[in-house]
Amino acid sequence: MRSYLLRRLPSALLVLFAASFLIFTILRLVPGDPATSLAGPDASPATVAAIRDRLGLDAPLLSQYAHWIGSLLTGDLGPSYAIGGEVSDLIGDGLGATTELTLAALLFVVVLGTAFGILGATSHSRWIRSAIRVTTTAALAVPPFVSGVLLVVLFAVVLGVLPPGGRVAFLDAPDLAAQYLLLPALCLALPSAAVLGRYLKDGIERALAEDYIRTATAAGIAPRRLLWRHALPNALPPVVTLLGMQTGHLLGGAVLVEAIFAWPGLGQLAEQSLQRRDYPVVQDLLLLLVAVFVVVQLLTDLVYAWLDPRIRWE
Repeated sequence: MRSYLLRRLPSALLVLFAASFLIFTILRLVPGDPATSLAGPDASPATVAAIRDRLGLDAPLLSQYAHWIGSLLTGDLGPSYAIGGEVSDLIGDGLGATTELTLAALLFVVVLGTAFGILGATSHSRWIRSAIRVTTTAALAVPPFVSGVLLVVLFAVVLGVLPPGGRVAFLDAPDLAAQYLLLPALCLALPSAAVLGRYLKDGIERALAEDYIRTATAAGIAPRRLLWRHALPNALPPVVTLLGMQTGHLLGGAVLVEAIFAWPGLGQLAEQSLQRRDYPVVQDLLLLLVAVFVVVQLLTDLVYAWLDPRIRWE
């Protein structure tokens, strides 16, 4: 397993390097100038030039890129242009909230996706299978900004059992924090849970159609044992890969869900920094998301290799 990990690390580092260069370049191509935004519409050219010089924006692009990479390697992310404060403090404040939301959504994805997949593949009730198919189709077809509003209307306005938005820290009040977390986590998890459920259902159905399963069934082995000991483990490797990919989608989708439910995470920070052309915050946030996605994919490959030794041998 260690040699397999060492073979994968160079490609992961190459992806991070390429992503950093693309992020830096694309941000500089976006219309707008941070110095002009900071100076205001009535500022003189001398004032704008002084701000550009203070922020280092008049240096060659390669020098700016090298300075950014150097500050990343040393852990000194520097100050924010427009929002104020250190970039590391701003990202650290929002990272906890976004991580909390993503992990809760991931738990929903695993629980709901597993339930959808197993019931859809093994249930003998036509009504249950139809209900699962309709639910997964609706979860995939309805975008999060629509499902989020529907969840708020149903549970916060009509039923009045959950708050419509905001966040409470778990350390302050765990029971109240869970109430604030439930709706945004469910909204974020629904599309990924539907995808995971469909993949798992197809994998279980293929495994149950194998000759050895039919032979074991004819020999009188209990269907439940065949499902949990044979069919489900054989269906897991591609599902694990899919789950790793969906984790990246959860991180990306958290930006929109945070805006719907006023969740104070990295999504709100990204929105503010983009509006104000705050380059240090935006590029560090984007590279952080890429790094998390790369790490998740690397861990997914390791789990896949652990489940299927043929991957390690290759």
